[in-house]
Amino acid sequence: MKILYAIQGTGNGHLSRSMDIVPLLKKMCDVDVLVSGTQGDLNLPFPIKYKLHGFGFVFGKSGGVDLWASFMKSRFRKFIREIKNLPIEKYDLVINDFEPVSAWACYLNNKPCIGLSHQAAVLHDKAPKPEDTDMIGRLILKNYAPVTAQFGFHFKALDKNIFTPVIRQQVREQQIGNKGHYTVYLPAYDDKRLLKRLSEFKDIQWDVFSKHNKKAFTHKNVSIQPIESKAFVKSMAQSAGVLCGGGFETPAEALFLKKKLLVIPMKNQYEQQLNAELLKEMGVPVIKSLKPKHDEKIMNWLQNGQVVKVNYPDNTQQILDQLFERFAETSYQNVQLATS
Repeated sequence: MKILYAIQGTGNGHLSRSMDIVPLLKKMCDVDVLVSGTQGDLNLPFPIKYKLHGFGFVFGKSGGVDLWASFMKSRFRKFIREIKNLPIEKYDLVINDFEPVSAWACYLNNKPCIGLSHQAAVLHDKAPKPEDTDMIGRLILKNYAPVTAQFGFHFKALDKNIFTPVIRQQVREQQIGNKGHYTVYLPAYDDKRLLKRLSEFKDIQWDVFSKHNKKAFTHKNVSIQPIESKAFVKSMAQSAGVLCGGGFETPAEALFLKKKLLVIPMKNQYEQQLNAELLKEMGVPVIKSLKPKHDEKIMNWLQNGQVVKVNYPDNTQQILDQLFERFAETSYQNVQLATS
């Protein structure tokens, strides 16, 4: 069986999850990998057959998604060309991690496309929602990458097809300790803003991983370094706590590593608002921004924050087995309908 595994390349979460999923898929079938998007920082340890522009989002510098920059970089005509030019007919099945080019190519060509993503979980009926629903954000999440069936990951297993996070082996194998520093990953803030705000907590050593700087440097009690997977994971494993955005993989990995966690969801990013709701329900503190009015909450977390206990078993193979069982059942049903 020929499989296309398609990954959303905006941010690092989808890419990091693929590091565990793709090797397992390659043991099960013939796999090609597609990545679309322009904002990822991780180097993948396997060949990429298709590297596309896609239709992604651009992080801003003050805590949110830059909607104007996202629009300017969208290049809609190129996106349509990529959909038309993708040889989707070569594949028996597309497994899709919130990737729009392959999803729409499948939709237009009546090709089976199974979603295997965090986004499949956040809109589930059993997932908590914020009081103020972002209708545009919800519309984007529902229609950005249409699929024929969905398997999802969330911070808790909410239903039979909603599983706990895929924690990559690189994280599972870490030796956990506490060297006293706090690991920071807030890609929607620029370095200048992070330096100004974090340096005000003078007795804390901050280890910041930045999307906006290619050279490491230290200013007062804040060290800045470019994103590098091994260094980032090691920093988290040896930290006193993790301060990060409201994405999925980094908070999940921090919880797995038994670190106290503080989350700042991005503005104009509905998925992160949904994530924040479940994290709050689990006992993880959430603040809206790095503005000084939240200093008291940050200081309280630094002094009194507690680890939220989770159980994230290594069940990725079992999830893939279920996915292929679902595909086999659907294919059989389609054959029965065609011959009846």
